[in-house]
Amino acid sequence: MKTALTIAGSDSSGGAGIQADIKTMTVHGVYAMSAITALTAQNTLGVTDIMEVPPEFLKKQLDCIFTDIRPDAVKIGMAASARLIETIADAMEEYQAENIVVDPVMVATSGSRLLKEDAIIVLKQRLLPLASLLTPNIPEAEILSGRKIVTKEEMIDAAKIISEQYGCAVLCKGGHQVHDADDLLYDNGTCKWYHGKRIDNPNTHGTGCTLSSAIASNLAKGKTLDLSIENAKTYLSGALAAMLDLGKGSGPMNHAFTFGEE
Repeated sequence: MKTALTIAGSDSSGGAGIQADIKTMTVHGVYAMSAITALTAQNTLGVTDIMEVPPEFLKKQLDCIFTDIRPDAVKIGMAASARLIETIADAMEEYQAENIVVDPVMVATSGSRLLKEDAIIVLKQRLLPLASLLTPNIPEAEILSGRKIVTKEEMIDAAKIISEQYGCAVLCKGGHQVHDADDLLYDNGTCKWYHGKRIDNPNTHGTGCTLSSAIASNLAKGKTLDLSIENAKTYLSGALAAMLDLGKGSGPMNHAFTFGEE
């Protein structure tokens, strides 16, 4: 069985973060492991509190994973401090991790910044150059490229800037302002659009985590980057179309929709 590691924060409501990643990896048929960067007290209405894991303990988690069950792919999500990001980057270099998918969680859906400036600097200098693929949304792509993104052409320009700066493929996710649910892959000087139909479902908690984990799962199984993204987009659409409705706010998707109901 192929294996995948998620490095991210825990979501107590189960819709995003570590919990969404493990569910996604499991239904894709890969063995999921986790290194937790933070504990959160949250539900569909929002985040109440965050307790970061000490960098030394994160390092121990990563050491235990890589020295025993080596992951075939790594998904990296929320790491809220410069020291945690440095710890992750050090481990990726030390163990020469492969198929690293970084979901650069920098901006909340509300538009508020989630990372302090020093953490963004370390993210750019240490972690992003190690990635195989970055999956920024529009606000995150604007921060990474230094460009405002309103049009399709601006989306391409930003993805090109990010890809060339960090030496990796970039999947710039639409859905915030540009081009409905279409995503753009920029890789080695070429562009490809992945067209998606916007699904009228207000319950979208954890979509970014789920997409990046699905891509990592496909890469772990040896699929090409192009096919991994295609499969991940199809899976995400299915999870949204299942129309799970839990909680009083923006609820989670049904990650296990492929199993149906008894």
